[in-house]
Amino acid sequence: MPTDFPEPTFITTNGIRMAVYEAGPKDGPPVVLAHGWPELAYAWRHQLRALGAAGYHVMAPDQRGYGLTEKPCVVRDYDIHHLTDDMAGLLDAFGHDRAVFAGHDWGGIMVWQMALLHPDRVAGVIGAGAPFFPRGRRDPLRAMWDEWGPDWYICDFQTSRRADEAMLTNVEAIFTNQFRKLTRTYAEYQALPKEERNRTIRKRIDPRPGRVYLTDEERQVYIDTYRRTGFTSTIDWYRNWSWNWESTAHVAQRIRVPCLYIQAADDPAVPPGLGDDMEKFIDDVERHKVEDCGHCIQQEHPEEVTRVMLDWLGRKYRK
Repeated sequence: MPTDFPEPTFITTNGIRMAVYEAGPKDGPPVVLAHGWPELAYAWRHQLRALGAAGYHVMAPDQRGYGLTEKPCVVRDYDIHHLTDDMAGLLDAFGHDRAVFAGHDWGGIMVWQMALLHPDRVAGVIGAGAPFFPRGRRDPLRAMWDEWGPDWYICDFQTSRRADEAMLTNVEAIFTNQFRKLTRTYAEYQALPKEERNRTIRKRIDPRPGRVYLTDEERQVYIDTYRRTGFTSTIDWYRNWSWNWESTAHVAQRIRVPCLYIQAADDPAVPPGLGDDMEKFIDDVERHKVEDCGHCIQQEHPEEVTRVMLDWLGRKYRK
């Protein structure tokens, strides 16, 4: 890791060994930063430093299956119940009753579910590029399959390990494309033919236009890590998509803690209207839109995301 990123603390949570990167005073109000796919705790490096300097006890884990954290071999060990139980155990390990949970991408999905499955451990939720969307009446994997077919990347993950192998063979290309500045707005993306919008694994590998906004050193952190670990355990999160839906049928879709949604204006993975009805399910939610921004919101526009988080935490968070 670069020298400006802390060494990990290793804890035991929910039966696994987890690497957690900390900043700030240990008696400060706790904040947990949950990364997305295919990333690492390192994705939150800018916010980790800034929130720690502001007096929060910030904890950014390499989540189950990622980085230096343990990687169980059973696919079901990556379902939403294991993932949120990991976060409850993280709080136990550091002696905290509750925390604000901030999440991006898959981490965003997880922290919203944390508020539903472990409401007593959650003081607030920040979705960075990831809005809350309630459990629907239909299996979302089946809906994706019907809409996009077997080449859609999430559908592709279900049928074989071809994607795992293709990504491992092309690690540098994956993390060059992951952190490129978009060359079109969301509206321009939506105007493309459907076959060009089908998000296949091949499109994560083939060269794209756009400036890479990470430094070579930052990008190398991801490349070196995934060359060592591979992608299978991280993709296993997706292999529980249907089971997560089936196993949460009993869960009331109501969040009663303060929440913040930081939207990326041009993220092709998150349609602008997704989350428009969050007020129906959340008692207190604020929104902020980051313009000219793609998927990896907290790394592409770190200053703005950090500023918005600190402002909201200062107004809404009580330990």
